[in-house]
Amino acid sequence: MHADGQINTEIIPAYYNFLKSNGVTGAFICGSTGEGVSMTTQEKKEVAAAWAQATKGDNDFKVMMFLGGTSIADCKELALHAKEVGLYAISFTAPFYFKPANVDMLAKACAEIAAVVQDMPFYYYHIPVLTGVSFAMYDLLQVVHEHIPNFAGVKYTHEDFMDFLSCLHFQDGRYDMLWGRDENMLSALVLGTKGAVGSTYNYAAPLYTDMIAAFEQNDLKRAQQLQQQSIDMIRLLGKYGGIATGKAFMKVVGLDCGNFRLPVKNMDAAQYELFKKDVEAVGFHQYKSKS
Repeated sequence: MHADGQINTEIIPAYYNFLKSNGVTGAFICGSTGEGVSMTTQEKKEVAAAWAQATKGDNDFKVMMFLGGTSIADCKELALHAKEVGLYAISFTAPFYFKPANVDMLAKACAEIAAVVQDMPFYYYHIPVLTGVSFAMYDLLQVVHEHIPNFAGVKYTHEDFMDFLSCLHFQDGRYDMLWGRDENMLSALVLGTKGAVGSTYNYAAPLYTDMIAAFEQNDLKRAQQLQQQSIDMIRLLGKYGGIATGKAFMKVVGLDCGNFRLPVKNMDAAQYELFKKDVEAVGFHQYKSKS
């Protein structure tokens, strides 16, 4: 966002290059961190177009657009726009005002949106802490399997490891299960996840690439230490008010993304100075993303 609260698409090319240079292989745009639910449909289209233009020709960097969850019609319109501008995939979460009564109704909503862009990967975004819809994803996969041909997987932002592992094993690993809880990525690596989507990868990507490398080298002690560093860093989000703290981290690494829109609370100048001291105390500068 600009200082006046309007979207700042001009920063997106630099943002893309920043992520790419720090080993990040894609962007999940207009999600929770990206304030998609606080944007108008037109604003989301502008953001999508800017990301498509910035990443044009880079087939190794995947951009997935979060469509929303309350208006099926808006989601279909945005899905068509995402296809038109050339994004890789789309994502949809459970309607969180009029909630689906059961997994079958959720699957019908997914099917209606996925059908308008049948040649694009469709991912369900499972985040019950925000939607209040907590159906097991294993149950959803059983319903959508063979009924939504372009259903590609789930962005799984929940702590049900039993459900997550069952999804990984469903139909011999047919679906791409993307882990969404940065603070316990290591546990998901143990279960077999091959990808993750999270807010802290924006500004601390080296921490997680080092953790993955340590895990793959069977250096579990080192991997555990790095996960603890992640937890220490993430605790600062809670200390300073929640999701808006992510933009303060971005400012520290040299990318000013502005403030969150209402009703999210942002830090004032005094809090930001205290925050920077805490950031230093947890050793953030040792593993932050480099501009």
